[in-house]
Formats: sequence, structure tokens, C-alpha cells
Amino acid sequence: MSARRELSENEPLSIAYLTYRGKPHVGGQGVYTRHLTKALVDLGHSVEVLGGQPYPILDPRITLTELRSLDLFNDAYPGRFPAFWEFKSREDFLEVAIFSTGVFPEPLAFSARALRHLRPRVGQFDLVHDNQCLGYGITKLEKLIPTVVTLHHPITKDRELEMSHAPNAYKRWSIGRWYSFVKMQGKVARSMPRIVVVSENSISDIHTDMGVSRDQMRLVPVGVDPELFRPLEHVTRIPGRLITTASADVALKGLSYLLEAVAKLRTEREVSLTVIGKPKPGKSMDLIAKLGLEAHVQFVSGVTDERIVELYSESELAVVPSLYEGFSLPAIEAMCSGTPLVATDGGALPEVTGRDGETVLQCPAGDASALAAAIARGLDNPELRATIGAAGRQRVLDRWTWTRCAQMTVEQYREVLAMPQNREKLIRNGRI
Repeated sequence: MSARRELSENEPLSIAYLTYRGKPHVGGQGVYTRHLTKALVDLGHSVEVLGGQPYPILDPRITLTELRSLDLFNDAYPGRFPAFWEFKSREDFLEVAIFSTGVFPEPLAFSARALRHLRPRVGQFDLVHDNQCLGYGITKLEKLIPTVVTLHHPITKDRELEMSHAPNAYKRWSIGRWYSFVKMQGKVARSMPRIVVVSENSISDIHTDMGVSRDQMRLVPVGVDPELFRPLEHVTRIPGRLITTASADVALKGLSYLLEAVAKLRTEREVSLTVIGKPKPGKSMDLIAKLGLEAHVQFVSGVTDERIVELYSESELAVVPSLYEGFSLPAIEAMCSGTPLVATDGGALPEVTGRDGETVLQCPAGDASALAAAIARGLDNPELRATIGAAGRQRVLDRWTWTRCAQMTVEQYREVLAMPQNREKLIRNGRI
């Protein structure tokens, strides 16, 4: 590749985008990856995604480089121990060694794989964009190629909530050890020149919990595709139908409180729940059985975005029962589809969803009775549902699109590339 004399303000950039876990249809990181990278390409930039399992689904214009892990936490066999013939690299041994100590190994192992892959390719990219891996390999990579990191929310909140719901002291100790990788993420985040954060609430929490300076962080809200997530006039809403997204069976997402609310509501009315996500053996499935909700809770996974929009349009209310959210893509997707939203006040949700009774029906996080009351309030008042559905969509249209997210992200790219130490890297790598 011939060297370029300068990176002009409007010149397309070549971006290596890293996502250690790019779950395609549910989970904020996978959705963020798919839509942001598409929007960046729409703006004329070149993007190559380096991803681990489960691999993301991408726009056909984007190259996916698979950095294969041992996939110890696949849906079929979560927490498995690999056979000896599966070990192909030193990173595989590193992944298992960390796992054997009771610590989540993917961020560190993926960062090591990304470093080894990109070290000989530094002349091919202007910038690396790390999507919340923050393994030690990212620190080393940043010394070679200018780097920007997205941090959706501090994983300290996941750890805190999981530990608070642990049944005994041993389980709390085990959870604390599992989440000990957050110390690494905090150290790596503090060393980065720029952290992109999706909400003001997350900026405050990252500063408090991880010690990242506010000067290092910039607010770049995520987006939604308003042409895809839109009201479908030809689809009839099913009376009493609720919809939610559960990307993981963890305390933070609050699914247990929603299940308890559904059971409470079913004592007085016909209510059903569609969950966008895969059913997994464990806490939620056990609770569904305990509450006698097997016939009234439907899990849907692996479907197209178009089908998800149809599911929203079939539902009278969408529900986000989370105890904490750094932003909440499911909230703005539901709002953009015109489906009235019930949401808690956990984390950044009030910042995202707006005022109770105007653009959302809000209730306190972690309170099944309050959640049931908010749902009942919506089910009992079709005029209120119509008002909130229309106002919620308008709120999203006024604030969050993927095009705007990509434009603001590129602004951060250019600020980082203009830093003197990064200009030196670009010159050394033959990029300018």
C-alpha cells in the first residue's frame, strides 16, 4: 500500500473493529456492532470486524475476520472444558488457564488473539475500535495503532447485582472471583486516550466504579433504524400480549421480576409474554415452572429483525424490567416501533425513556408489584397506550439514529487521530 501524505478531515478511514462476543440478534454488543459498522460503511469508511464466537451478523460490505476461541460458553454447553485436540494456539491455553481459576476468560484471551493478528497488519488500518473488550492486549495494541474504546456500562454493576442476589457467602465469593476481570478492564480503560460512552449515567458510573477520568470520556448515544423499527398498521395487537428482550439470564436484566408481575396479573386477567431470547436451563426457567407460566411465556430467538418488528406490533406493551441499564437498545427499538413502553428507573433508563405518563410508563426497579401495576395501567387504558406509543417513537426519531451515532463516532476517531502521539504512529505505520 502506498503511503498517504495526510489524513484530511473528509478522507475515508480504515477501521479495525474488535468485538469479543458479537451475538447477532440479542445482546447490546452484537446489535451495536452490526448497526454501527453498517452506518460507518454508509458514510464511506472501510471496516473490518475481528470477532469471537458467537460471531456477529454484518452488512455484506464488511469483512469478518473470525478470531476463533474455544467457545467455552456456547449456548449448547456453557462452561464446558475443551478436549486436548481443540488447543491450537497459546491463546487457547491462556483461555483455559484463566477459566480454570474461576475467572471469565474471554476478554483477556480475545485481546491477546487480536494483538497477535493485528501486529503484522499495522500498516493496513488508521484506527482500532474496541467494543468493550478491554483486555491487556488492547493496551499493547494501542501502542501500535491509534485506538478508541466503546464502554457501554461498567461491568462492576453486573457483579454488584449478581452478588446481591447470591444465596450464600460461597456463591458471593465465587461470583466476585468470576467478575475479577473487571479490575483488568478498569486498568486498561484508564490507559486509553478516548472512551466512547452511550449515556451520561454510564459516564458517571464508569468514573465512580472504574476510576476513568471524565476528560477521557465522550457521550455518543447509540441508535435505531427508524425505517426498520416502525409501526406496522396491518398487524393487529393481541390483547394482553407483552414483549421483552432477555439477552442473558442474569439478575441485572430483571426478568424474574417481570415473570412475577405476569403471574400476579394473571390472577385477574389474561396476560401472555413473548421473550426475545433463548430459553436456558436455570433461574428464569425454574421460576417459570414454579409460577405455572409454561403455557403463557414464549421464547423467540434466531429470527430476523423484520420478525422482531412484527412481534412488537403484535404486543400491547413492551417491557424493560432491568435493574440497571447503561442505555438499553431494546427500549428505543420498542419505542421506535410505536409500541408503548413500560420500563423501570434502573441506571440510564429514565435518561433514555423520558417522563412517566408521556413517553413511558415508569416504575421502580426491583419491585414486581410496582411493575405489575405499571403494566396494568397500560393495559387498562388504550388511549394512554396510543399517546405513549406515538410520543415514544417521536422521542427516538428526534434523538437516536445509527447515522448520527456513526457521525459522532467518526468525530471521536478524528480527534484521537489528531493527537500528537497518534500522528507519530500513523507516520510510523505508513498511513500518512
